[in-house]
Amino acid sequence: MTGKTAAAAARATVYGYPRQGPDRELKKAVEGYWKGRVTADALRRTATDLRKANWRQLTDAGLHEVPTGDFSYYDHMLDTSVMVGAVPERHRAAVEADALDGYFAMARGTREVAPLEMTKWFDTNYHYLVPELGPDTVFAADSAKQVSELREALGLGLAARPVIVGPVTYLLLAKPAPGVAGFEPLSLLEKLLPVYAEVLADLRAAGAEWVQLDEPALVQDRTAEELGAASHAYQELSGLADRPKLLIASYFDGLGEALPVLARTPVDGLAVDFTGAAAANLDAIAAVGGLPGKRLVAGVVNGRNVWINDLAESLTTLGTLLGLADRVDVSASCSLLHVPLDAEAERHIAPEALRWLSFARQKTAELVTLAKGLSEGTDAIAGELAANRADLASRANSALTRDPAVRARAAAVTEAQTRRSHPYADRARAQRARLGLPLLPTTTIGSFPQTAELRTARADLRAGRIDTAGYEERIRTEIRGVLAFQEEAGIDVLVHGEPERNDMVQYFAEQLTGYLATRHGWVQSYGTRYVRPPILAGDISRPEPMTVRWTAYAQSLTERPVKGMLTGPVTMLAWSFVRDDQPHGDTARQVALALRDEVADLEAAGTSVIQVDEPALRETLPLRAADRDAYLAWATEAFRLSTGGVRPDTQIHTHMCYAEFGDIVQAIDDLDADVISLEAARSHMQVARELAARGYPREAGPGVYDIHSPRVPGVQEMAALLREGLEAIPAGRLWVNPDCGLKTRGWPETRASLENLVAAARTVRRELLDRK
Repeated sequence: MTGKTAAAAARATVYGYPRQGPDRELKKAVEGYWKGRVTADALRRTATDLRKANWRQLTDAGLHEVPTGDFSYYDHMLDTSVMVGAVPERHRAAVEADALDGYFAMARGTREVAPLEMTKWFDTNYHYLVPELGPDTVFAADSAKQVSELREALGLGLAARPVIVGPVTYLLLAKPAPGVAGFEPLSLLEKLLPVYAEVLADLRAAGAEWVQLDEPALVQDRTAEELGAASHAYQELSGLADRPKLLIASYFDGLGEALPVLARTPVDGLAVDFTGAAAANLDAIAAVGGLPGKRLVAGVVNGRNVWINDLAESLTTLGTLLGLADRVDVSASCSLLHVPLDAEAERHIAPEALRWLSFARQKTAELVTLAKGLSEGTDAIAGELAANRADLASRANSALTRDPAVRARAAAVTEAQTRRSHPYADRARAQRARLGLPLLPTTTIGSFPQTAELRTARADLRAGRIDTAGYEERIRTEIRGVLAFQEEAGIDVLVHGEPERNDMVQYFAEQLTGYLATRHGWVQSYGTRYVRPPILAGDISRPEPMTVRWTAYAQSLTERPVKGMLTGPVTMLAWSFVRDDQPHGDTARQVALALRDEVADLEAAGTSVIQVDEPALRETLPLRAADRDAYLAWATEAFRLSTGGVRPDTQIHTHMCYAEFGDIVQAIDDLDADVISLEAARSHMQVARELAARGYPREAGPGVYDIHSPRVPGVQEMAALLREGLEAIPAGRLWVNPDCGLKTRGWPETRASLENLVAAARTVRRELLDRK
């Protein structure tokens, strides 16, 4: 096909779409089902209605092909495990008794069994459930979900393309089952491919012309063996007699050495990211002589951020791609799962800034415009191009994005400002003398349950049903209750529970200049947990203290130390929609200086322990090793700039969760925090062993209580985890804490779990003292 013909055939599509509905209907239905207020049939009807509404919106906007199978009650990797029959033995009875309850048991656990491990989806804040595999794993195809959702779309008269996780990515993201050592899940590829073949045949029989297999793991550094596995998988699947056309999708970075591997296979098409660093894919495709005979779905609209697309620039990229493939279609760079639904709902944002924003619905319109411009020529979209140029110029020239004073302060930062005044050994002695903590000190990560009463109080304040004085009295009452419980339970270092905070990033964003806060911009983090990432639009400063008042109030209620709680600069970027008009390191430095002011004010108010959370440090690590040193340099500097000005006897904590930490232990050390707490319960203390293997010299609290599950771990279970932790970390440097904050948990399970945590710490503490 010529470039001209390919242009005429251009169509718009997406890889996936937000699942939750405009008012988070899915969250409410799922949580209602868990609580017994919603029946299984009612939950399924809600899901069906949401899928149909999404497809109608996409087709009404002008998309030519909609995705199916991207919808999930909880997580698409968990859906894949169900599709291939990879159900852990401990969950089989639940799945056999009731498929839906068994599905949620794998996601959340039950009182009897632990859930699957959870970790971050590449470098995003989305969490997936990690498959557990072993040499005895027996796969079995179950394509019911994928087939039924395809039939729903076809029944509406739509052109539909099923989307499933590809076999190579599925195995590369899996882990050996508990108790299985030295096992590589990729060794199961030969057993898994026949299952995929059966699923593909089922989808073909149901009417699928194309099926998309997502292989984002191939944008990471891969060995020759792993690339060979990808080549083999798609040679095999392409050679099937009974199959639909295969579209292999990658996203989040450049394919690099994997691109020629995939290009040489007989697959029918590739879906490729062309935004940001992945723009290198264009040169890589040209270098292999193009993709003759294949369909190319070009991801030219950023599916992970909320800024409007530069339509002219994207059309230039698309024009270059013409002639390199048999057919060029237009898409976002990845699933639109990672952005909110509709910017037009944010009517409170100033019109000047709102015109810069593009959420899922606006991105859909951009794709349709680009497809029209590619197929019909730029004259057909002259009005849209002119409006887009004006919107881009508005943002570039706006006073909202530039503050000369902030820029001057950031430019004047010195090396001394990014270092503590004393080495860790001296600080540790001073902190022990000041704090007087026991062996194996206990603490929590920060937040306590956000009850319905607290959410109602915030809603009442916004609606004017209570005044500020009434709201603040409710907050004081909650803080008193949280402090009283912790003292009664015997926790050593307390927190005020954060009842005044809506979200660990949004709360700060609303008090800093340069941020825009959304009211309806919900994005799925995991399961039914949705967050509203703020939008980092301009230069950052702190007009006034943000946390000192409530921290000081809590400290006035107790003799025990109360931690000051802040969100670190890297996480403030990672869990926001960050500006794309300057290097991220420059933005992180601005945020760090604002936090430095807050740390100084907390310390001046008498706060002896200050926690600066950086759960996103590992999450934001570039997918390619060659890009990591530069990132870690600015990321760790930003943390040290936030915390470097405190006295030696002020103890600095940090926290990280739900990521793979082994390859950033040196960066964790470079933070120079006095104490780090990390998720470890689901991964069975793996991180403690990783810290020990790298000689980590400071204090650490690998979590012993998985807060993402409703189950209450027993005293002996947590004590056993503590003993595992002690095999890696000396008792004098080991803390006892949950994996993460308790915001999403209910009070009954929180109370029972923390009481068990303290009892476990006392049990192991006595064992240690008895040995002396």
